[in-house]
Amino acid sequence: MSSLTTGAITGSITRAQAQDLDRTDPLAGFRDRYLPATDDVVAYLDGNSLGRPLAAIADSWQRFTHEQWAGRLIRGWSEGWMDLPELVGDELAAAALGAAPGQTIIADSTTVNFYKAMRAALNLRPGRTKIILDRDNFPTNRYVAESLARDLGLELVWLEPPIDGGVTPEAVAAVIDERTAVVTLSHIAYQSAFLADAPAITEVAHRAGALVVWDLCHSVGSTEIELDAWDVDFAVGCTYKFVGAGPGAPALLYANARHHAGLDQPIWGWLGRQDSFEMEQGYRPAAGIRSMMSGTPPLLGLLAVREGAAVIAEAGIAAIRAKAVALTEMVTAIAEDTLVPQGFTVMSPCDPARRGGHVSIARPDARELSQRLTEAGVLIDFRAPQAIRIGLSPLPASFTEVWDAMEVIRTLSAPAH
Repeated sequence: MSSLTTGAITGSITRAQAQDLDRTDPLAGFRDRYLPATDDVVAYLDGNSLGRPLAAIADSWQRFTHEQWAGRLIRGWSEGWMDLPELVGDELAAAALGAAPGQTIIADSTTVNFYKAMRAALNLRPGRTKIILDRDNFPTNRYVAESLARDLGLELVWLEPPIDGGVTPEAVAAVIDERTAVVTLSHIAYQSAFLADAPAITEVAHRAGALVVWDLCHSVGSTEIELDAWDVDFAVGCTYKFVGAGPGAPALLYANARHHAGLDQPIWGWLGRQDSFEMEQGYRPAAGIRSMMSGTPPLLGLLAVREGAAVIAEAGIAAIRAKAVALTEMVTAIAEDTLVPQGFTVMSPCDPARRGGHVSIARPDARELSQRLTEAGVLIDFRAPQAIRIGLSPLPASFTEVWDAMEVIRTLSAPAH
């Protein structure tokens, strides 16, 4: 599929121009594959929190319920169900992660997978006592790191990037040393949408002998990722945003194959053991990425991830990224032209190469404004203390829908006369 080419969008853009972009959008046909919202929704700009549902997911669940669950009953566990965490992991890895087979599983939540990955990474660096992370990292990552520091007697080294930016390789290089065990950062910052230079930061960490755990929650399915080429150690990420696998969908966990022989994760469960159904005494980890498993696979969630991965593979992640850039360029241009004069600040980077799939704007009354926008049918995402995130999902979103939403934001933000 050819990528979307719009050129830089600056200054005012009209609704007619947005409609022109839709007419030339090579991904426009994918919009019809998503189930529609209720009639009161004017625009959905929160796909970076919860993606829209694919119609294929509902079809897949219905087939599974009738043919597999009802038809095969308990026999299904020995007829392929147990293999789905690895099979679907490989499918998502090929479509969106730039990772060879055998390194990715889909299981548990992002928080649980992050804990597993962090402990596994720390166990691979015994004697090192520091974790580098940033204050703008997503709260669950900070909390898990804080609990690890408390339980294991580790030191947390906090980076403090600007609210409209993110962590750079230079910032990591300035604090890393021979005592650093792990560097953990988000590929795309959840507040500002800053897109980190993952390969360069990974290289900085490796030069110091440290490992890296990347959070891909806001990048998987939205921007190009090359975990193997970047030599990433571990990565985690959710599948309910741009992958569109639904609320509570299981998360991804990637562990580079070079670490598999020494993997030691903390949540020992029957699915991560050799010969799970032998029910033997004592724990012996399974070989490879399966050792990162713990409990019973969430099959319905795995089927949804499979459908999301298939659509990403069909559209092509390069084309998806191209449209994400075009959408964020349009939103940024409109915001600079119509919202900044009304007291807003654009928190996201102006350079599209350093910006992910959402645009954050800030004003002191953002909480109240977000409530009014919801009442008007424009669903966005408020983030304390005063940020509104405009999430742009390239496959289900249209340029016209986004333009209409920005017009509602402009109207409701204007001072009363």
